[in-house]
Amino acid sequence: QVQLVESGGGLVQAGGSLRLSCAASGLTFSTYVMGWFRQAPGKQRRLVATITRAGTTNYADPVTGRFTISRDNAKNTVYLQMNSLKPEDTAVYYCAARRYSDTTYVYWGQGTQVTVSS
Repeated sequence: QVQLVESGGGLVQAGGSLRLSCAASGLTFSTYVMGWFRQAPGKQRRLVATITRAGTTNYADPVTGRFTISRDNAKNTVYLQMNSLKPEDTAVYYCAARRYSDTTYVYWGQGTQVTVSS
């Protein structure tokens, strides 16, 4: 069965950094597009960043220039390096996977809390 397990969340002061990891199992990781999403209290889940199997990346406007998504296909892991964090980055962060030919993310992790204090 497919599992996505996030780690690396926590409490950080504004301006600080965190690195999230998402370890995948039960799927052919290298063939999937991986994404990071976040959901703040009372708000909809939003896409933060994506990375294709070839390493092409895309970012949401609020995080462009501050966050970096990367993947290690040998370790079945996707990362989200978050720098210059702001209080508005506070959210539960989820990783997700979709097949390259699909638009729907079919596998989701359980989420990891990121809290940025001002």
